[in-house]
Amino acid sequence: MPQNKIVLFEDVKIRKIWFENQWYFSVVDVCAALIGDTDYLTVRKYWNKLSERLRGEGSEVVTNCHRLKLTAPDGKMRETDCANTEGLFRIIQSIPSPKAEPFKRWLAKVGYERMQEIEDPELAQDRMKQIYEAKGYSKDWIDKRLRGMAIRQNLTDEWKQRGVAKQSDFAILTAEISKATFGMTPSEYKQFKNIPNQSKANLRDNMTDLELIFNMLGEQVTTEISTQEKPKQMIEHKKVAKRGGNVAGNARKATEKELGRTVISKEDYLELGNDDKLLGDID
Repeated sequence: MPQNKIVLFEDVKIRKIWFENQWYFSVVDVCAALIGDTDYLTVRKYWNKLSERLRGEGSEVVTNCHRLKLTAPDGKMRETDCANTEGLFRIIQSIPSPKAEPFKRWLAKVGYERMQEIEDPELAQDRMKQIYEAKGYSKDWIDKRLRGMAIRQNLTDEWKQRGVAKQSDFAILTAEISKATFGMTPSEYKQFKNIPNQSKANLRDNMTDLELIFNMLGEQVTTEISTQEKPKQMIEHKKVAKRGGNVAGNARKATEKELGRTVISKEDYLELGNDDKLLGDID
């Protein structure tokens, strides 16, 4: 699942995205860091001229760039030229800048950190914990969120093993689980919580403890059923997803009956002040 992130080089924001099993970086941002100009239009023109020159020289660097969607300065998701580490090294060599060597070392470090995370997933988990802690989430919530990520990964791996390949199919199956668990698809859930779709905010980051628990239950049961029954067709996958979601949905309803209140809230965990007593006011 692609991840959009921002890293800093000498206070200049460098956007990057995990794509095709490697980091791709915004070429415009890299140019800004090297030429020392953060005016987007100016840097954009600089990259346009540089790319024209590289094409004229027969370089494949520009051809190997990918147009990937990143958050633009205006806050909207827009396509921009992105290059992997190898491509960036070649672009950097074409830019006369005293910052070229420091940037190469920085780029190598960023790539090395990702390789460390691949070899030792606990490092990635530790970094994720630090990010959530900085945002104000409690340790208990973070533990649930990270566990939910692992369960989700197991589910998507199971789907892939059973022949599910399209992102649209993943979305359809996820919607089946969510609908059966909470009575809403993820997009409807975001709307219920007043989360703008264009913000790319993660719905699960806006869930309370109980919402995360029932979400995990639906996906875990779906994984168990799929592993046991080995569905092959999309229609079979949808039935399994709905059954898994129904288990979580029934558990949610039973919990609500015992508590005398809903476990679906318009609020997110942070807005509720991390107060477990308020966790019932949910979607």
